[in-house]
Amino acid sequence: MKAAAHTVAPVTGRFAPSPTGRMHAGNIFCALAAWLVAKSQGGRMVLRIEDLDQERSKPHFADEVQRDFEALGLTWDAGPFFQHDRDEVYQNALDALDAQGLLYPCWCTRADLHAASAPHRGEKPVYAGTCRHLSERERAERAASGRAPATRLMVPDRTYALHDLIQGDYQQNLATECGDFLVRRADEAFAYQLAVVVDDAAQGVNSVVRGMDLLCSTPQQMYLQELLKLPHATYAHVPLVVGELNRRLSKRDRDAALDELLMRFEAPAGVIGHIAGITGLAPTTDPATPEELLRDFDLDKLPALFPDKVQIPWR
Repeated sequence: MKAAAHTVAPVTGRFAPSPTGRMHAGNIFCALAAWLVAKSQGGRMVLRIEDLDQERSKPHFADEVQRDFEALGLTWDAGPFFQHDRDEVYQNALDALDAQGLLYPCWCTRADLHAASAPHRGEKPVYAGTCRHLSERERAERAASGRAPATRLMVPDRTYALHDLIQGDYQQNLATECGDFLVRRADEAFAYQLAVVVDDAAQGVNSVVRGMDLLCSTPQQMYLQELLKLPHATYAHVPLVVGELNRRLSKRDRDAALDELLMRFEAPAGVIGHIAGITGLAPTTDPATPEELLRDFDLDKLPALFPDKVQIPWR
C-alpha cells in the first residue's frame, strides 16, 4: 500500500484593512506587496475587514475600501469577512487560554504602563507584570472599585525566532522584550493579537505581508498559535512609507489619500505604477496594473527590492 501523499496547503494571503478612513499610499503598497507575494505562488487572497474598534470603524469606510481594492485591480478570492461578526469565536479562544491557567485581570491604565515600563524594540512598552503579582485581597479591592479590568496573557521566559522574507532573522524574548500582553480590553473588545491569530487560522491565511511596525507583534502571535494549536504562517514585513521628517502616513491626516492620488495620477494604473516604482516593486513609476507587475515579479528577489528595509520616503 502506498503512503498517503503529503498535502501542501495552497498559499493564502490577506488584505486586512481597518475601516477607519480612506486608504493611503502606505496601505496600498502593503496590499500590493501581499497580492504579488500570494499570486506569484499561484495563491489566493482573503479580504478581512478588521473592525474590532467599533468606535472608530465606520460601515461606509468598509464599503469604500472594497471599492478601492476593486478599482486598483487588487482582487480577492474569499470574503469579505468582518471581525465584528466573530465575538463567539474569539470568546472560545479566550476560554481555551483560561482553561490553561494563563489569564489574569489587569487594572493598569495607559499612564501606569508608561510609568512602570521601559520601551521595547518596537513601539510598545514592556509590561512589568504589575497585576500578575497581585494577591487575592488586592484583586478584590480593585474589583470593588467598579473599574472594569482588561485581561492579560502570561508569557514564558522564552525566545521566539522567525525568518522574515524581507527583514531576515528576527527574535524576541517574550518575558524581557514584551511582557504579558492584552487579549481582551477593559471595554470587553477582543484584542488585535488574539483576533488576528484566530482569523488567520480560520480563513486559511498562511502568508502574512504587512508593515514593519508589526514585526515586533509576530512572536506574540506565534505564542498564541502554539497555545491554541494553530499553524504558523510565513511572514514578510515591508518597510513603512513615511512622509516629511519620517512621519508615518495617517488616514486621519489624509496623507497621500487615495482620492487625492487618483486626482494626481489620473487613473488607478497611475497610482499603482507610482507606488510600485518608488517602493522598489517596479523599475519605473510608469502606470501599471497589478497583473502587469505580476509578470515580472520574482519572490526570490523580494528582500533585495528594499535597500532600506525600515522606511521608504513618500514623494
